[in-house]
Amino acid sequence: MRIIRSFLIALSMYSKIPVPRCEWKEEDMKYVFIFFPLIGIVIGGLIYGWNYLCIYFELPEFLRICITAAIPIIITGGIHVDGFMDTMDALHSYRDKEKKLEILKDPHIGAFSVIMLTLFELLYIGFFSTLHNTNVILVFCITFVLSRCLSGLCAINFKSAREGTLNTFSKNSSKVLVSVVVIIEALICIAVMGIINVFYATAVVIIAVLTLLYYYLKTKKEFGGVTGDTAGYFLMILERNTLIAISITCTVLRLIVKR
Repeated sequence: MRIIRSFLIALSMYSKIPVPRCEWKEEDMKYVFIFFPLIGIVIGGLIYGWNYLCIYFELPEFLRICITAAIPIIITGGIHVDGFMDTMDALHSYRDKEKKLEILKDPHIGAFSVIMLTLFELLYIGFFSTLHNTNVILVFCITFVLSRCLSGLCAINFKSAREGTLNTFSKNSSKVLVSVVVIIEALICIAVMGIINVFYATAVVIIAVLTLLYYYLKTKKEFGGVTGDTAGYFLMILERNTLIAISITCTVLRLIVKR
């Protein structure tokens, strides 16, 4: 029952997928991050299905791209977008660590969060518009699972900057077991991408490692550790960066084939 409750907590916390309500007890949080990638499977599956239908029925390109960008927000309820925006406000305040942590808790949004979210979506829509092949899109869809694997690993292994929901989940996680399972999940994602196309998989792995390193160093310097908001920030920049990597790789391969 503890595993089932961890599963329900993961879905209710990180998505808008309807699940039975259960009481959040500390002992039920041990395996939450094992199930976090399942939300990525739902998002990736819906995106792939939507794009397959659009390509098959030759639906308008702008509609295909916009709905693709909307699906992650609809499924998650925007929880990661909220973290991204709060983090952007904090980083662009250029204040000390304590003040930045205060800004993360501030429910109001600032100008920089809006500006950076707009820039994020423009880049997201622009680079996704270059993906037309279903195999390439499938690799992109798998990154939603991989990003949640890496986000879970960061949450339970990186130092927390303060008390909060993420810290509560981290403290009550079975760290060794969860880390091992999540690493296996991540390796499965990479293996599947490699089977589809080794070039895309290689690009994704390189960018994921670089983004992970950047996130660790950035949060350590700016906040003294990670928080729930920075976790959402990491998830979004990782998904954006892997999309850019796939798009560039796809374009380069297309040019090489033409020559």
